Amino acid sequence: AMAAPLSEAELSKLLDETIRTIPDFPKPGIKFKDISSLLRDPAVFKLAIEAICKFAKEQNADVIAGAESRGFIVGIPVAVELGLPFVMMRKPKKLPGECLSCTYDLEYGTDTIQMQADSIKPGQRVLIVDDLIATGGTIKACQTLVETAGGKVAGLAFIVELSFLHGRDKIGSDAPPILSLLKLD
Repeated sequence: AMAAPLSEAELSKLLDETIRTIPDFPKPGIKFKDISSLLRDPAVFKLAIEAICKFAKEQNADVIAGAESRGFIVGIPVAVELGLPFVMMRKPKKLPGECLSCTYDLEYGTDTIQMQADSIKPGQRVLIVDDLIATGGTIKACQTLVETAGGKVAGLAFIVELSFLHGRDKIGSDAPPILSLLKLD
């Protein structure tokens, strides 16, 4: 018999127990949420992927997109499960052909992310996925790439949200629907 689906609270608790925290990485005072431990637990990882798939269907996504590299880890299983295309957003000079670029601010300096110009057709509904939202800089740049290509951001999905870094504020008040499976204050 199929087990009853977990509630959002139950899944959140399970993820919290599964994703380990590494103190003082990458620098002192940072508590790093390490999804390696989640990836080594296929049963729990599958539950996280299924929850994102459900959200993707609710948002009528036509395309799944993610930024390297952990956005690939989360996004590709979702795309495969749903039978949808996956679009890679990568660091400069990684993708061949004509690319769209978006440069965004980091705590120190800037970073640039690119997407192949022909990867999203005008009007397509794109779900952007990542393992974690922190300050929201990368995800905002991903949204800009989708919109520049003429796509519509159908939603944003994350396994972990570090709420205390206020990434949602960067996304803005006109944000698409957001799913985060584990919110950490």
